[in-house]
Amino acid sequence: MSAVPEIDLSTLETLLTEPIALVDVREDDEYTDGHVSGAVHIALSTVPDRLTEFPSEGPVYVICAVGGRSGKAAEYLRAQGIDAINVAGGTNGWIDGGRPVVRGTSPV
Repeated sequence: MSAVPEIDLSTLETLLTEPIALVDVREDDEYTDGHVSGAVHIALSTVPDRLTEFPSEGPVYVICAVGGRSGKAAEYLRAQGIDAINVAGGTNGWIDGGRPVVRGTSPV
């Protein structure tokens, strides 16, 4: 496995003060149950088919529940030339830290 750059949740929280590309690769029900504000939903199984939806320039932060699926997605995206960065701790850590989430299908 190649080294995938990673950030922690505190860094993500700081980055979210500006618009960033944040992609949540969890399943549909996980996303609608609660996601980080601004996170666009692209389930892990659909990432290869939806490559055109990822920005080709600048970093793309990838999040899942705890960091495993997003790490796999980031590794795949990096192999496709996308500057993908894994978010360690994931949405579960985000929620456990008392940070707010959005419920439903909208990114915000």
